[in-house]
Amino acid sequence: MSEPFPTEAAVRAGLDAQARPPGSLGRIEDLAVELALIQRTATPRADRIALLIFAGDHGLTQDGVSAYPADVTPAMVATFLAGRATANAFARAVGVETTVIDAGVAADLSHPALVDAKTGRGTKNAAREPAMTPDQARLALARGAEQARAALDRGADILALGEMGIGSTASAALLMHRLAPAPLDDCVGVGTGHDAAGLAHKRAVLARAAGRSDATEPLEVLRQFGGYEIAMMAGAIHGAADRNAPVIVDGFICTAAALVAVRLRPETRRVCLFAHRSAEAGHGRMLQALDARPLLDLNLRLGEGTGALLAAPLVRAAAALLSDVASLDDVMAGRL
Repeated sequence: MSEPFPTEAAVRAGLDAQARPPGSLGRIEDLAVELALIQRTATPRADRIALLIFAGDHGLTQDGVSAYPADVTPAMVATFLAGRATANAFARAVGVETTVIDAGVAADLSHPALVDAKTGRGTKNAAREPAMTPDQARLALARGAEQARAALDRGADILALGEMGIGSTASAALLMHRLAPAPLDDCVGVGTGHDAAGLAHKRAVLARAAGRSDATEPLEVLRQFGGYEIAMMAGAIHGAADRNAPVIVDGFICTAAALVAVRLRPETRRVCLFAHRSAEAGHGRMLQALDARPLLDLNLRLGEGTGALLAAPLVRAAAALLSDVASLDDVMAGRL
């Protein structure tokens, strides 16, 4: 007979009965409750966390929205596969498995460890035309869900999301603008490191992109302004939600993917655990649009899933809190 789904009241009652002052672990107790409700068990598991890094290129880079050239994307994919990126170092430090997925890099890539889910060789330039076709947007969502299911089938308890793609903060800002919604100027930040002139140029290009389409319906917004890696991360959230699996959402770009996922399927919000508030302008407001409380605030703005990786030990600790801590009654009765 299957275990009945726990209620929030029941999970909190169990936490309050532990051998420590009730509420003494603050946000970690809230996180433990979230895990229990997502996985629908009083003893959630977080032993195996899998980071999925989705890589894709953006046509917006043709108009100079990034301080870095587009060929950095395939170079960084090679760095991930060599195990030498920041995400790799953090993943090893916290015991998280990593999978790198070609969602839409504008280069021919081949490596035994690279998952080929390429939907296109980079998106079109959203400042001039839709970033992708409706079929490409739907395909990217479906392929993201497939990657989530595959990782869970390999034994992952929890997924973490990361991304790589020059121009991705520009795409994420446009998605936030329409789906939060929020004024465009509140959504645009320095990204990979613009100076004042570069930021002004980025704002002008994105204003032109926003003026090209008045889309507000989520799938249409995604196809007008999104990236393949953002669409696949949104799809991964959908796939995880179908399996009652928690997803640790990284920074600004991953949160934009979560925004897309939730606007398309509101019920999927329940599986999202937001790792951190980044230094990118607009991230705090986008978190508010999702009624999200991030676990960390470390002034990060790298991406790659680095913030999600740093949050992973907190998630594991919260799960252990529900399975490994004695009750006060057991302590007092010597039942240890």
